[in-house]
Amino acid sequence: MLTRSGYLDSPTPLAFAHRGGAADGDENTAEAFARAVGLGYRYVETDVHATADGVAVAFHDATLQRLTGRRGRLADLRWADLTSVRVGGAAVVPRLDEILAAWPRVRFNIDVKADGGVAPTVATVTRAGAADRVLLASFSDARLARLRALTAGRIATSLGMRGVARLRMASLHGRRIRLPESVVAAQVPPRYGRVPVVDRRFLAYCHRLGLHVHVWTIDDPARMHDLLDLGVDGIMTDHVGVLRDVYRSRGHWAA
Repeated sequence: MLTRSGYLDSPTPLAFAHRGGAADGDENTAEAFARAVGLGYRYVETDVHATADGVAVAFHDATLQRLTGRRGRLADLRWADLTSVRVGGAAVVPRLDEILAAWPRVRFNIDVKADGGVAPTVATVTRAGAADRVLLASFSDARLARLRALTAGRIATSLGMRGVARLRMASLHGRRIRLPESVVAAQVPPRYGRVPVVDRRFLAYCHRLGLHVHVWTIDDPARMHDLLDLGVDGIMTDHVGVLRDVYRSRGHWAA
C-alpha cells in the first residue's frame, strides 16, 4: 500500500469540495475551484473526460447539454472546439493541466469518467509532476485497473463499484481481502439504494486495512455531524460553505 507521505498526509477528517462546490452552479470550473480554495479547501474533487485530440478536461458529463445547452459529446470534440464554450462569459471546460498548475498545493481527487480519459489523464498528471497530490478514482473497476497498470501503482487510487461491494461483504463476514497496492481509500455513499454501506463495522474493517473512508456526496449538516461522530476520514460536499462551518464548529477546519 502506498505510504501516506503524499496524498493523505493531512489531518483527518478531510474536507472535499465536490466538483469544486457544485451547489453554486459552476461545477468543475476554474471559478469553482478558486472559490473552494479561497474558503480554505485543500482537497478538491473533479471529473475528467478527454477530447477527440486527447486533451484531459475537467467536466462531469459526457455531453455539453446539461451545463451549456449545446449539443456535442466531449469525446467527439477537439480542444479548440471547447475554448469558446462559455456560460455567463466564463469558460466552463478547463484543461486538467491548467487546473493542476493553478493550484500546486491542492490535492485533486480525479474521477475518470470514460475509458478514453484514462491515458490522457495519466499523461497529464505525470507531466505535471503531480503524482503525489492526486488520487485516481472511477466507478468502473476495469477503468481503475487500466489506470493502475499505466501508473505502475505509483499513484493513489480508490475502489470501483465492484471493489466496494467486495469490501463491504468482507467487512460483514470478517473475511480477508486483497486489494491493489495503490488503494488508499474507500470512497463511498452512505448507502447504495436500500443497502447501507457506511457503519461502524465497515469503518473498523477499513481502518484495520489502513484505508481511509471518504463519504459522498453529503450536503446536510446533521448528516455531516452523524458521519463525523461515526469516525469517517473525509466528507465530499457540493455545499462547501456548509461543510466548512460544520468542520469549524468541531475544531476540524485546518485552513
